[in-house]
Amino acid sequence: MLRYIYAKELNDYPKLRDSMFRDRAIQFKDRLKWDVMVDEQGYERDEYDALNPLYVVWIMPNGSHGGSMRVLPTMGRVMVNDHFSDVIGHEIQSEHIWETTRFCLSPDLSEDGVQVSAALMLAGCQIGVSQKLESMIAIFDPRMVRVYRRLGWPPKILGSVGEGRDKICAGAWTFDRETLERMAQQARIPVVLSQMWYARSMGTQNSIAA
Repeated sequence: MLRYIYAKELNDYPKLRDSMFRDRAIQFKDRLKWDVMVDEQGYERDEYDALNPLYVVWIMPNGSHGGSMRVLPTMGRVMVNDHFSDVIGHEIQSEHIWETTRFCLSPDLSEDGVQVSAALMLAGCQIGVSQKLESMIAIFDPRMVRVYRRLGWPPKILGSVGEGRDKICAGAWTFDRETLERMAQQARIPVVLSQMWYARSMGTQNSIAA
């Protein structure tokens, strides 16, 4: 199932916390060879994890991490402004635009990875619709565009820098009810269940987006 958890709440879910940060180390440090720090606990964390971001997490039946992404509003510090403003050509600061980073799948995922990826993207759309956002932005390898297209929700490309293997892109996803319903179908999760998971996590049971 999907759960939305702020960083300050992670210590209430130690198994989920430990497996998420360790899975991030495996994906970003070991497999993708990114220049990221891994601490003595085997956690991959950075300065943005200290800003109380919202984590969207697919929780496996045993309570461990199956997949996740991190979300922050652009009114505060975000990676795209601090490190990648040249990709778009300007900084982005808006209460209606949020940033998503650290899209990660567990190497121990026992379920369909495509479905879990679609579920995380459904969660991103659920956030956008529920928070009445204009868009959500991310920095990604251009090869990911094919993945997003296969999942049924490609972003609008805002800019790119570099060539070949060093090329990176910035993209934006916009939100509406039609997209929410399409991603729910792709993830094989009923819209009403997606809304319930969001409302239960965020304490908004009486204000679910219509």
